[in-house]
Amino acid sequence: MARRPVRDWRAETGIEDFVVELNQANALWTKACEFLATAVSDDVYSRWIGVIEAEGDDVGGQLTLTVPNGFYQDWLKEHYLPLIQEALAAAGAETLSIVFRVGGSRLTARAEPSAPAAEKPARSKGRAARSGNVGAPLNPRHTFDNFVVGPSNSFAHAAALAVVEAPGRAYNPMFIHGGTGLGKTHLIQAMGEALLKRGKGTVCYTTCETFTNEFIQALQQHELAAFRKKYRHIDLLLIDDIHFLGGKESTQEEFFHTFNSLHQNQKQIVMTSDRPISEIANLQERLVSRFEWGLVTEMDMVDFETRVAILRRKREELKIQLGDECLLFIAQHVKSNIRKLEGSMLRVASYASLTRKAPTTETLEYLLRDTIEQENQTALTIEGIQRMVAEYYDIRLGDMTSKQRPHNIAFPRQVAMYLCRELTEQSLPSIGNSFGRNHATVLHAHRTVGTKMKKDAGLRQTILSLQQRLGGVAAPS
Repeated sequence: MARRPVRDWRAETGIEDFVVELNQANALWTKACEFLATAVSDDVYSRWIGVIEAEGDDVGGQLTLTVPNGFYQDWLKEHYLPLIQEALAAAGAETLSIVFRVGGSRLTARAEPSAPAAEKPARSKGRAARSGNVGAPLNPRHTFDNFVVGPSNSFAHAAALAVVEAPGRAYNPMFIHGGTGLGKTHLIQAMGEALLKRGKGTVCYTTCETFTNEFIQALQQHELAAFRKKYRHIDLLLIDDIHFLGGKESTQEEFFHTFNSLHQNQKQIVMTSDRPISEIANLQERLVSRFEWGLVTEMDMVDFETRVAILRRKREELKIQLGDECLLFIAQHVKSNIRKLEGSMLRVASYASLTRKAPTTETLEYLLRDTIEQENQTALTIEGIQRMVAEYYDIRLGDMTSKQRPHNIAFPRQVAMYLCRELTEQSLPSIGNSFGRNHATVLHAHRTVGTKMKKDAGLRQTILSLQQRLGGVAAPS
């Protein structure tokens, strides 16, 4: 469907006035921080985002962000610039360029035309570690009170409450898996907050990446004793993204002993992952068995009613003036993850606040056009392709990431890689990582299947059938 000319749309809706009011740098950055606080872990936020200050700029269409030194500038540009740009888009400034300033020198990260902005609440506070918390600071907004329960997460929520009532005895360990942005971090941090409020034990929240980096640092600096004291003398270990352990033999060895120490002393362990235990590539069998000792639960994509409830709760929390019809539109079109859902609402709210106009359906479609397009593209996931191909060839889903190489497993795996390459916008390394392989393996699989399709009409028809089932484009003839 042809897109409406931008010039006519802006004149019709008054969005140009919206753009004109974009010079409130501090307000815009604070609104962006609302998004960033939900998009990254608390330790990442405290270390990298919390040090950034926004300042005005006499150059139109730019937001200047001040950082402590050149190292911060380089690291932020390399690792967090796309996320910061996404946060600004969520705040209503989709095409605003970002300029980093280190001391007196100005370094432009990216230059683009200007666009909408927002007003913003005070930067997140309360991130300092409290008594009893020996890990990364917990997000004070991540509590059971503001966790919206629905069919997709009710079991995990009930289990989390049970764990808080009897840590170390009920469901130990607890393993929660599900896609990105579905509330896993919120739920486990709520467990930590609840235990700290009761003053009955020490809590350590961390990500698996942080655990790994701290372990490496402890090895290099000969501080293993201090590292082990930190992680083995606590009452509740909350560890995000445990799938990061895959392929890291030394870290797995260390975590194995940490796990045993805590479990033997009836200390609670809670882990999250973006995939089931059996699908974590290159994970030692002894860890797999231990992760399965307790309760394994899944958090799925939230349904429409729950998405509406989440938006209403967020509207109340942030005191946003936005009608139910807008929330219903957002909930209908943003389905994949809660972060995008809340970010979309903040974006619409920013427009409404600055233009003092209630968004029409047409306005909503324009403001959320990129998000809606992304939703349509990401509806087809790598896991979904793996599952479909595994069912078609009658193999286990876990075979997609296993090291087994018999033809009845290896070739379906190559077919799945081919389809991921053809039907998604994921990079070769990203696809490879999802299969427990490198990018070269994916490239080889894509070439192999493509070559065989030219010679084998039956295989060509099989690929076409799979693509049609997946909702993708037709296979090449």
